[in-house]
Amino acid sequence: MTTARPSARRVDAPTWLRRVIPVLVLVALMWVTEIVDLILPLDLDAFGIRPRDLGHLQGIVLSPFLHLGFGHLMANTVVLLVLGSLLALTTRHLWLVTAGVVLLGGLGVWVLGGPNTVHIGASGVVYGYAAFLAVYGFVARRIGQALLGVLVILVYGSMIWGVLPLREGVSWQGHLFGAAAGVAMAVWLGRRDRTSRNA
Repeated sequence: MTTARPSARRVDAPTWLRRVIPVLVLVALMWVTEIVDLILPLDLDAFGIRPRDLGHLQGIVLSPFLHLGFGHLMANTVVLLVLGSLLALTTRHLWLVTAGVVLLGGLGVWVLGGPNTVHIGASGVVYGYAAFLAVYGFVARRIGQALLGVLVILVYGSMIWGVLPLREGVSWQGHLFGAAAGVAMAVWLGRRDRTSRNA
């Protein structure tokens, strides 16, 4: 005589955790890259964005994962985790926004960045996330996300000074074009979502 074994109950991760995991993975990749750059005799920072250098177009994609030491990385990590998690939890556009900010913002730096400079760091993504969150709710006409946008402006509004050439050695172009890309993605996706909801 045989008896059927009870099926094992599958335990799924909470929805909020599944949505935040991609943000954690992005940040983890940045930390792994910095550790590799520290341990191995490599100069990974050289693979950042080199404006108007056709031989370094890959820097547009690679630059957010490269940092000038762990202090630089830590400064970006905290804000990236907060804003990335808010974006992932309140919209379904994390990957689209990330890709748009990295590519459009990076291209802007590549075209208009200063000559003989190398731009690295995830601060352009941070600015892109902040700008997206600040604008998206108003364009999409979603009250909850508009209020979140106001909160982001209140908490991170001082970041606006980072888009100005006030500090030597800081890629204000990365901040500026990252923010501009975030606004562009917010307008595009906000209008699309508003139209879809009305339809």
